[in-house]
Amino acid sequence: MNKLFKQVKRSAVLALVAAMALLPSLSLPAYASSHMDAPLITRDPSANTTDVYAFVRNDANGNKALNLALGVYPHQNPGIGPNKYNFDDNVRYELHVALGSDIAQGRPTLTYRFEFQTKFKSQKTLLQSYLGVIQNIDDAAQNLTQTYTITKIDNRFGTTTQIGTGIVPPNNQGNATPFYNEGDNGENPARKGVATAAELDKYTRQAIFTFPNGYTAFAGQRDDGFVGDIQSIFDLLKLRNPGQDAQGGFNLHLMALRVPLSELGGDQQTVGVFATTSRLMMPVNASNGRGILDLIRRPTWVQVARQGNPLFNEGLVALEDKDTYSRTLPTTDSQLFRKYAESPELATLINLLVAGGQTVAIDKNRADIAAIFIPDLIKVDLSTDPVRLAGNGANDATNPDDAGFSRLSIFGGDIQESRAAGHPFRLPSQLLGLPAGKFFVPGGWPNGRRFGDDVVDIAVIALTSDLRDPNNLKVNPLGFTNVDGVTTNELGFNKVFPYESTPQNGRKIVGFAK
Repeated sequence: MNKLFKQVKRSAVLALVAAMALLPSLSLPAYASSHMDAPLITRDPSANTTDVYAFVRNDANGNKALNLALGVYPHQNPGIGPNKYNFDDNVRYELHVALGSDIAQGRPTLTYRFEFQTKFKSQKTLLQSYLGVIQNIDDAAQNLTQTYTITKIDNRFGTTTQIGTGIVPPNNQGNATPFYNEGDNGENPARKGVATAAELDKYTRQAIFTFPNGYTAFAGQRDDGFVGDIQSIFDLLKLRNPGQDAQGGFNLHLMALRVPLSELGGDQQTVGVFATTSRLMMPVNASNGRGILDLIRRPTWVQVARQGNPLFNEGLVALEDKDTYSRTLPTTDSQLFRKYAESPELATLINLLVAGGQTVAIDKNRADIAAIFIPDLIKVDLSTDPVRLAGNGANDATNPDDAGFSRLSIFGGDIQESRAAGHPFRLPSQLLGLPAGKFFVPGGWPNGRRFGDDVVDIAVIALTSDLRDPNNLKVNPLGFTNVDGVTTNELGFNKVFPYESTPQNGRKIVGFAK
């Protein structure tokens, strides 16, 4: 298999470039990954989305499933103490899946809603979260416990179904939560990624819940697996080599949901995915002052954040429209935000850097980039085999990257056979130098998004190249071994659900960004 990837890597890239020339009228929905992408949402951290992931992987019984994940509450300083980070009881966290014709329109067909409730075992203590060493989730020592309910909404018919309820494990404080850490010792760093469910830490294993119809869920604190030297990119593009991961050493909160493909109509299709958060607002009737009563009778939920393609809102949308993006749905993307994809300012700035400050012509008709970003949902080809996964790195014998996995996805020769039409990056095998009769899609983003996909590099390569011209492809535009000098996450990823890395130990932080 590795030999095949090496043989087709160059032809796969050229085939992608050639195929993009045929896509000016097609829309490629995908996902955002910026952490502080709009002014207003930075003031509401518990509702602030970080990253969305969507990829095909088998469940514990060997059945293919769509794995979804949404990260929120970025830049958590591990071990903050009693005033710890939590999911917000007054926020609805929603993962949306578009099917069929809803994909091109940016409409959510199905919505999976997470809602949380917080309780204390005792409030007659200053020890908000931990009354002692937590042996099991929700035991007597876990004073603050959050539970959640997942509801499925079918937007075609307005019907709702409760999928199930779960328990949030404690945050990783250190000695109070030893089983997150190496050797089950609170003085040690958090565990690296593992390859099997049996190797997961005790709290994570206990917090994975299986529900009827084949659903599996997890919600809790994790290490922030987004990788990129964001500081350098926005510091006048003064990139470093090696770079520094801006999210290194920080935690976030993650919701993961494994959806059986039978719930989506099978695997012979492409689906679109995006996420939103909505906050409960208190209406105030100035004439009668019955604000609280009005809230009880008519609760009002207002969308405050949305997540789509990597770098889209943060790196492409102008300041005047960033908050508008957060409050709208992908149904409006073509009208409101297409101009930012067709004339990406970031591409111009990076090309100026590469050109040494010389004048660079601005291309205002980047149909190739618009095909990636508009509308803003991530397209996932469900017909492929399960995707390859990142582990702790290719040279880690305990949990290496899968053979053929590349953080650059198709730009690194990482492709998957497609057995269903519908994905804009579906390439005929003859374009890859292979016998005719088969089709291929990227192994990772922009076909879905896996933990470990280097979306900064993938996006910059696309922006600084012309995907309509095979002779204008800048796989290494800035001369580094990769674009921003950062390639791997400090803790590595798990090969099993919920995939994201173990939360950092507040007593022994690994890879803290300088």
